[in-house]
Amino acid sequence: MTQKLILVLNCGSSSLKGAVLDNDSGEVLLSCLAEKLNLPDAYITFKFNGEKRKVDLSAKPDHTGAVEALMEELKAHDLDSRIGAIGHRVVSGGELYSESILVDDEVIAGIEKCIPLAPLHNPAHLLGLRAAQSIFKGLPNVVVFDTAFHQTMPEHAYTYAIPHELYEKYGLRRYGAHGTSYRYVSDETARFLGKDKKDLRMVIAHLGNGASITAVANGESRDTSMGLTPLEGLVMGTRSGDIDPAVFSFLAENANMTIAQITEMLNKKSGLLGISGLSNDCRTIEEEAANGHAGAKLALEIFIYRLAKYIGSMTVAAGGLDALVFTGGIGENSDIIRERVLGYLGFLGLHIDQEANLKARFGNAGVITTADSKAVVVVIPTNEELMIAHDTARLSGL
Repeated sequence: MTQKLILVLNCGSSSLKGAVLDNDSGEVLLSCLAEKLNLPDAYITFKFNGEKRKVDLSAKPDHTGAVEALMEELKAHDLDSRIGAIGHRVVSGGELYSESILVDDEVIAGIEKCIPLAPLHNPAHLLGLRAAQSIFKGLPNVVVFDTAFHQTMPEHAYTYAIPHELYEKYGLRRYGAHGTSYRYVSDETARFLGKDKKDLRMVIAHLGNGASITAVANGESRDTSMGLTPLEGLVMGTRSGDIDPAVFSFLAENANMTIAQITEMLNKKSGLLGISGLSNDCRTIEEEAANGHAGAKLALEIFIYRLAKYIGSMTVAAGGLDALVFTGGIGENSDIIRERVLGYLGFLGLHIDQEANLKARFGNAGVITTADSKAVVVVIPTNEELMIAHDTARLSGL
């Protein structure tokens, strides 16, 4: 175990996730989750040595209060003096950043400039960053951008078919997300298969409550499903994914809904939740579909069908297919979804190995296709925190 540890922070508008990692071994020594920030009943839960402890934050229910509580918890376990640097997840770096970077005033100004591209996320990241700078005085901070990995997309992949002046003036284009996960998983897939990533044409599906898919060739992102925002692309837990943009005028005229109401509906009340009327949790959807619930069955089928269609299109973007990769909470654990997606993809010469598919769950990596398949389908667990820790250690000189 190294003497210096990395603290990784991921701040949302009302939450803060944290993890203290040994960069060499990947071991997580302590983790935390602050919830309901900016509300009177805010709290933070710490996990250390398998035991959880909940701390009330009502006296200071903001991001600064959460980071202060984290510092006290680190002191209680004699970990505070061993933190060498802090790594932060930032959703959007726009076109300004194509790689992770050490934080200075110019970088903070750059993150602020990208707020219109991630209005819900970037302001929260800045709150966490400023809290860390204040409380962990003197420690280097590094930001890792979700969008950075996708900056290698060709112009024809990221450009929308709208008046080009809107891109030139406002930066209206496809940016993608989950880039830190894709970077980790593309490297890990190549290692797992014993190949050079530059020799692999990969389609990687990162499937969770938020879901996206990316074509990777020569180790670089060539196209991705999420767009200007994380709303575009696949069906997700509460997000609609692809939809005719005329839905805005249709609902405004027929349902008397405002732009804000429609946007909230598409982001928070659609997807698996909206179709099923039950839940955004894929596990619940699978269980209820198996019990015959019509809404759950339809939600599951739409999720699977949309994913299979996107895999086909991303094979075009990758220039072929050597490896189809499933990752993220759903991708790593749902043997049902993987099997049914591959059922659509028989024309690509992909044939599932049932036993291997069942084994490749709960953190277990594995190839889930038969030996005679024309490409391999593999399950690779992601680890965004470790990727952030690696970048943070490298850029801070640890």
